[in-house]
Amino acid sequence: MQEPHPLLRGYYETAADRSAWVRDIFDRTAADYDRVERVLGLGSGSRYRRQALRAAGLKLGMTVLDIGAGTGLVAREAATIVGDPRLVMGVDPSPGMVEHAKVPVGVRLVAGCAEAIPSPDAAVDFLSMGYALRHISDLNLAFVEFFRVLQPRGRLCLLEITQPERAVSRALLKAYLRGFIPIVATLVSRHRDMAQLMRYYWDTIAACVPPATIMKSLQTAGFIEVDRHVTLGVFSEYRANKPG
Repeated sequence: MQEPHPLLRGYYETAADRSAWVRDIFDRTAADYDRVERVLGLGSGSRYRRQALRAAGLKLGMTVLDIGAGTGLVAREAATIVGDPRLVMGVDPSPGMVEHAKVPVGVRLVAGCAEAIPSPDAAVDFLSMGYALRHISDLNLAFVEFFRVLQPRGRLCLLEITQPERAVSRALLKAYLRGFIPIVATLVSRHRDMAQLMRYYWDTIAACVPPATIMKSLQTAGFIEVDRHVTLGVFSEYRANKPG
């Protein structure tokens, strides 16, 4: 088992509690998530997501499975690229996020988690995940599932926020994400839990396993041509392919 980060006992007590706690806080804050995300995004809006998906190999006509789809931020861009929303399916464990998702008509949204994806084997050409890697329970199990649902020669793109290497940059990012953003969340959100979610967001970034561990886990699951592209020293795009 490879957890994305150690237990954060300021929020939950045990590993068994983690998934339920994460699902519950996303349920409670789903209605305001997009509003806060526009501030949180640090410029990584729809244009960036679209560019990252294309750089990872997403093309017209491909079928897509978006894991941790949330309110549909990545799924929307995927639907634009592939040209037909019916080719895109989003999976998320939070009923609240699925309920408040804003996706083109035709995109399917279903309940499910990264460790047990509700999809047949070799079902899609492309698998994406946008900033949800830190919220799953077991990287190894999830990556085996990602490998299972992809067709031979299928492509993968995982978007994530990673701590910068320089101490000054890390301090600035922490001040922004754990200091400024929770204050903004309190002002723009109707739910007091949004500020807590934003603090948790940073704490998972700070505690997340290093990129080398994530890449090794992808290779162990069977993926090839595993690499990581970094934008602005913060945004990681993990790319990999399933062998033919």
